[in-house]
Amino acid sequence: MTVLYKANMVRGAEWARFFAERAPDVPFRLWPDIGDAADVRYLVAWVPPDDIATTFPNLELVFSVGAGVDQFDATKVPAHIPLVRMLEPGIAETMVEYVTMVVLALHRDLLHFIDQQKQQLWREIRITPAKRRGVGVMGLGQLGQAVLERLKAFGFPLLGWNRSPRDIAGVTCYAGPDTLPDFLAQSDILVCLLPLTDETRGILNADLFARLPRGASLVNVGRGPHLVEADFLAALDSGALSGAVLDVADPEPLPEGHPFWSHPRILLTPHNASMTTPDTAVDFVLDVIDRHRRGEELPGRVDRSRGY
Repeated sequence: MTVLYKANMVRGAEWARFFAERAPDVPFRLWPDIGDAADVRYLVAWVPPDDIATTFPNLELVFSVGAGVDQFDATKVPAHIPLVRMLEPGIAETMVEYVTMVVLALHRDLLHFIDQQKQQLWREIRITPAKRRGVGVMGLGQLGQAVLERLKAFGFPLLGWNRSPRDIAGVTCYAGPDTLPDFLAQSDILVCLLPLTDETRGILNADLFARLPRGASLVNVGRGPHLVEADFLAALDSGALSGAVLDVADPEPLPEGHPFWSHPRILLTPHNASMTTPDTAVDFVLDVIDRHRRGEELPGRVDRSRGY
């Protein structure tokens, strides 16, 4: 009953140490040292190997090391094998830190001050009170709800939009495509935390930007393909958007010379907003394995019809 890890090898060494401490009876291997492929019951991966079904004939569970699974080709994972996305608390904690940081930076015009410093320009920008700056979060899963909970402390009017209805104290929630225009009209800072699906691919486009308050800001911590690059650059150049923080891109990394690298109103980070913490991730994986053995419902199990 082997657990096979195929992702970042530096963090993989930490996974191996925590497995040895907490489940010494469970064989744990790091890719490409798979041992006897017939013994592999559980695969933990960022991108799984090809030919899963034939390579690992006794596979029972596949875990994504991230909160999303869009990097998987789900057609290569047999339908009878549950696909589980990571729900360990370290992902939420680091995402909350990042989004809080960049929302406050955009709220207090930090991108503009950085640009002014480069120009050796000393010019004040009038402060907008938080109570007059609406923050809208698209995607109200575990991460979106955690972000909104932390942002409550700053006094922003908070809004949330989701495919299905949510009820969150202190947050004005919207659900479904018909409500999207009303949500956007109040979102001075828009945070995208949506999963990447056929329905959400390209959702950050010219039509969406036109529905935001003029001069709004964007935070994309979802996936690069959510964003239509040409529409985004046009919105920045026209003043429809005043600035953006992007933690994701398409492709990753961006090629040399891409306009995002040098745009004065874009801050780029290298898909680093959140990160799986090996310590708590191992606990999550072991808990899911125990639940699977007992025939219980699996937290984080992906609904393949929805893609998340």
